[in-house]
Formats: sequence, C-alpha cells, structure tokens
Amino acid sequence: MSLRFDAIKEVSTGHKVPVASSPKITAIFGENVFTLKTARQFLSDEAYKSLTGSIKGGKKIDRAAANSIANGIRAWAESKGVTHFTHWFQPLTGTTAEKHDSFFTIKGDGTAIEEFDGGALIQQEPDASSFPSGGLRATFEARGYTAWDPSSPAFIMEIDEGRTLCIPTIFVAYTGESLDYKAPLLKALESLNRAAVDVANYFDKNIAKVTATLGWEQEYFVIDEGLANARPDLIQCGRTVYGASPAKGQQLDDHYFGSIPERVYAFMRDFEKEAYKLGIPLRTRHNEVAPAQFEVAPIFEEVNLAVDHNILLMDIMSRVAKRHKLKVLLHEKPFAGINGNGKHNNWSMATDTGVNLLAPGKTPKTNLMFLTFFVNTIKAVHDYADILRASVASAGNDYRLGANEAPPAIISVFIGEYLSRVLYDIETRVGDKFDEQDEAILKLDLHRSIPELLLDNTDRNRTSPFAFTGNKFEFRAVGSYANCANAMIALNTILAETLRGFKKDVDSLMEKGDKKEIAIMHVIQRYIVESKKVLFEGDGYSDEWHHEAERRGLGNVPTTPLALDALQTDKARALFENNNVYNQAELEARHEIELENYIKKVQIEARIMGDLAINHIIPAAVKYQNRLLDNINGLKGVGLPETAYESQLEIVKAISNHLQVVYKQVHELVEARKIVNNITDSRTKAIAYESQVKAKFFEEIRYHVDKLEQLVSDEEWTLPKYREMLFLR
Repeated sequence: MSLRFDAIKEVSTGHKVPVASSPKITAIFGENVFTLKTARQFLSDEAYKSLTGSIKGGKKIDRAAANSIANGIRAWAESKGVTHFTHWFQPLTGTTAEKHDSFFTIKGDGTAIEEFDGGALIQQEPDASSFPSGGLRATFEARGYTAWDPSSPAFIMEIDEGRTLCIPTIFVAYTGESLDYKAPLLKALESLNRAAVDVANYFDKNIAKVTATLGWEQEYFVIDEGLANARPDLIQCGRTVYGASPAKGQQLDDHYFGSIPERVYAFMRDFEKEAYKLGIPLRTRHNEVAPAQFEVAPIFEEVNLAVDHNILLMDIMSRVAKRHKLKVLLHEKPFAGINGNGKHNNWSMATDTGVNLLAPGKTPKTNLMFLTFFVNTIKAVHDYADILRASVASAGNDYRLGANEAPPAIISVFIGEYLSRVLYDIETRVGDKFDEQDEAILKLDLHRSIPELLLDNTDRNRTSPFAFTGNKFEFRAVGSYANCANAMIALNTILAETLRGFKKDVDSLMEKGDKKEIAIMHVIQRYIVESKKVLFEGDGYSDEWHHEAERRGLGNVPTTPLALDALQTDKARALFENNNVYNQAELEARHEIELENYIKKVQIEARIMGDLAINHIIPAAVKYQNRLLDNINGLKGVGLPETAYESQLEIVKAISNHLQVVYKQVHELVEARKIVNNITDSRTKAIAYESQVKAKFFEEIRYHVDKLEQLVSDEEWTLPKYREMLFLR
C-alpha cells in the first residue's frame, strides 16, 4: 500500500491532541517575555533606567549597566528553568537563526558556575560563512557579529521540556555591512521618525517622536501531516507542482468564515497559547476563502516588534502543528486553482502625543495634518512604485500576484470615493484662493464628515495592492512566507524621503512669504497632481485595468528577476543611501541574494517535477495501462468484437499520448536546466530560469500530468489528491 492510502487510513481513524483549557489571556500574556514590568523586579534602579533610556530614547547602554542588566535577565530566566541563551537573529535566508550557549562555565580554579555577563548580552560572533551575503563576504571570511536590539524584548522559547533565553539581535559583517533584515529596518524606522517629526511639528511642536505601526494578517493552509509527507513536492517546495482540481474547490464560498474544524481549532488554541506567552497580541482567527485555508491577525504594534512577532509566530505554528500531526503551508500558492496565501501589512504612523497621523481629526489643523501625511504617502508610492514591487518579489509570490485572488503586479493606490472627491476638490481649486488668510478655506468640510464616516466610505478593495482602509494603509501584495521587514524597509524609507522633500518644498514657499498653512496646501495640491495617476478605484483583476495602467505609464512587472532590477537604479541607490538604510554594497548584495534565491527555488521545483514524473507519475500510468491492455487482450481472447473494449482502448491511447509528452518535456526540461546552469551572471541566469525553464515547461508538463491523474485508476495513483489534502483532516 502507498503512503497515500496509509495516510488516508490514518486520517480516517481520527487524530486529536487534547489541549488544556486556557486561562484568561491576560493571565499568561507575556509571561515568557522580559518586559519592562519584569525588568523592574529584577534590575537595580540604575540598570532599569539605562534599559528604559535605550528602549525609549535610543541611548547607548554602557558596559557596567549591561553587566547588571545581563545578571537580571539571567536571574529571571533561571527562575523559569532556562539553562541556555542565544542571540536570535534574522539572516537573509528568510528564516531565523540561533546558536545556543549555556550559562555554565568553569572558573580558573575549577569552580563550576552559571554566568551571563554584559559582553555576552550585547555581542556574539556566530559563524557567518554559510549565510547569504551577496558577495559582501568570501566563504573563508566567516566572521560576523550579532548585536543586541534592546527595543525588542528578550523572550524564553519553550520547546518540549527545554527552555532557551532568546536575545533579539541585528547581524552584521566584520566590516560593518548588514547581513540581516533587522538592521536596515531599524535604520528605515529611524529615518522615518526624523522626517515625520519635522513635518508633524508644523502642526504640533510637542511631537518629539513618530512611530510606524504594523498589524499583519497571516494566511496559511493546514493539511494532514501524513498526506503532506506523501507529497514530495510539498516537502521540498512547500507547494504542489502537480494536482488536478477537485470537483469541489472554493466555488461555493462555504469555507469562508465558516465553523473551524475541530482538529484545526485545537491546533489554533495550542499555538495561540504559545504566542500569548511570548507577548504576541493575537486577536483574530477565522477560516479563509479556500478550503483548508485560515488566517490569524494581531493587534497593531510598533513595526520592529511586529516583524519579530510575525516571524516568531510562523515558527511556532509550524512546530505546534507537528504535535497535532498537521502541516502548516505558508507558501504563497500551495494549490493551483484556489486562492493562495498573502500577508496583508496594515501600516500607519503614531506620534508620542497619541495621534494616529493617518486618522482625520475634528479640527482644521488636525485634518490638514492628516491630509499632509495621507498625500505624502500616495506620492511616495507613486514615485517609488518599482521599489515597493521589488520589496515583495519572490518565486512564490510570482504565482500569486495577479492570480485573481491577490493584487496585480501593478502598484496602485485605492482611497475610496469620498477621499477621491476631496483630493479632486483640492487639485481643481484655483490656486490664488489659497492666498486668502481665512483658514476656513483649509477645512474642506473634512472636520464635519471624515471622523464619523470615513471607515464606511473607504470600502476594502481586495484587488488593490495598496489600499487606504480608514486610518491606515493596507499593503496587500506582501507574500505569506516573506519576512515583513523587506516591505516595511521599503515603505518607511520611501515615505521618509518624500517627507523630507515635502518639508523642503514647504519651507521654500514660506521663505518666499507664504503663510505656513497656505504653503502646505500649495505643496499638497502639487503632489496630488503629480501622483494622481497611481490612484485607481476599480477592479485590479480586469484586462481593462492592465490596458489603462499601461496608458498611464504605470509599471507592470510580473516576474521577480525583472522586478528586482529596481534595486539597481541610481534612484534606488540615492534613496537608500540618503536615508542611511543601505550603502551601495549592501544594496547590490541584496539584489544578488534575491536573484540567487529565485534561481534556487525554481531549480528545486524543476527537479522535483522531473523526479515525480519519472518515479511516480509514469510508473502509475504504465501500470494502469498494462491492466487495461490485459483486459483488452482477455476480451480479444474470448472472441469479443472491438466494440467490447473500445473504451479501454481509447483510455490506453490517451494515457500513451500524455505519457509521451510528459517524458519528452521532462527530458527537455533537464537539458534546459543544464544550459541555464552554465550561465554565470545571476540576473541573466534568473531571467533564463524564468523564461527558458519555468515559463516554457512547468505549465505544459503539469497539464499532461493532471490529465493523467484524471485517467489513471485511483488505486494506482500514489500522490494524495487535492480532494484529500484540502478536505480530509
């Protein structure tokens, strides 16, 4: 019997892991996190003051204070049974990394003690040779450093009976270049903070800090682990490279917001409990539109912490799923013919005075501040749409963007009918009217209608990659498996750059004699005119929009190798260097790493397609074909006419036709890979893998394999089918 039927039998017997009733969330929330409240209990006054100064004000922690903080963290961790610690970082592999060290050490006199000093807290030196560096490091130059990020609190990871203290860190090369996502993210956030404060001070001099906030929505599939293990493509690629559509998919929309299956519900409760203990503020769980697809979403947090929590949650979900004999699929397109997974990034900005800069107020001044940041965001997206597209480019996301359940690869902004009218009114207002000193002209009726009606007047356009949804923008094009940091680095950097230009433009008009509010309105008006072509309220899936976007001059880059070209422009270099996010070497390295990652992903998929075709598909088809031929020969042997086995003969011929194409195409695929593998330039190689391997062979081979699945006897087919993976649990 095949793994497929073993797995089906196992599912049929039922598998439920008991999950203890959870206490109130508030009773366990953050219990494994070294919060400031916890720090107050374990640190001296001086150490506590130093830590809070670093977290809130970015002040450097001196070595003496670091020793005291480290001792306090160790005391807390040991009280919870921790024996080891690790610097937890996010290399450019797309996952996290950690190297565990024990508190245990032996002094010179042979005395064994537990120790954790400030040096171990602040810095470690993991081997950097095998992490992606994009040419920043030679393989033999292994040295890299992790450095503590106090803005993201230490936490304790529980795995079975083991407990490890995790210190969130950045990861840099020996020569100082960043080798991770966190270091450039922190730089982008600080750049936005400075630029946004300068602009916000036009309206409120008390604003001293602006923080970007993020609330991600994580989509994922959950299927039975046994069925997943019987699919080599799922294990190797995270997606199915073959699979005929089942009779019932998502066409009835009956899974969306439906009752959560009991086994999945137990899994959800289990991973949510682990997440709450780590301070991840999960709020929402529900069935998504595709069968076996679900979503989880938290309360908004500061971007840096939200990014850490998202990548931490993906790890937790995958580990906890194993306890339930389930498999979590985070790939952007695990199954053809039904919706894929996205990770919607809901983004906004908040001041240290408690104001959401993307929420309209009830006074002319606060509405003008809202308009300023709202229009600057639109202009940033318009001017740097190619950078945003590059930030979400990946092999997995190429299968999703524009696939009639996700935003298209065309970057546009949806703001809703009401705000569209507001911007039109500003755009078409005669310029000299802004010279009137009566500030009533600046109200634009916003103070009367937006606060009460805005949430209902900005419908969520699910076809828009960047939509305004009341008091935030939703960047919907981010892939589900991606680290949110990549998109957040791009978004916060482009807005920082735009805000700096805005302040320069406003100051220039004020120097010429314009009143501040009048100068602001003039610049807002000009920005609306310059960026209005990026605004689109219609159906992003339609062919008409593709034609219209081309007419407007908006980019439409559907594949990753070409989308990544945006990182190699003079505009990109100036953008990231001006904001101290990437230097030229770091930017080039990331371009190289993303290309290499794309090449490897497509290469693996091509190899698994060949492996499955030769070792699973063709043998199953030939075996069934032989059974049919035996039947035909038997019927011939008893003297029956050809009409008695005509149907069998047609099936044999159909199978033979598909088999010949599959074998021939797989052979040509292998040869094409050999040719492409000889290309040395990464960009040329990535483009060739997309055009000469993926585009040329993947769909063609899949079409014939899926036809064979529908022809071959079910008992001969060794790979679990869509109907089983999506509906058996």
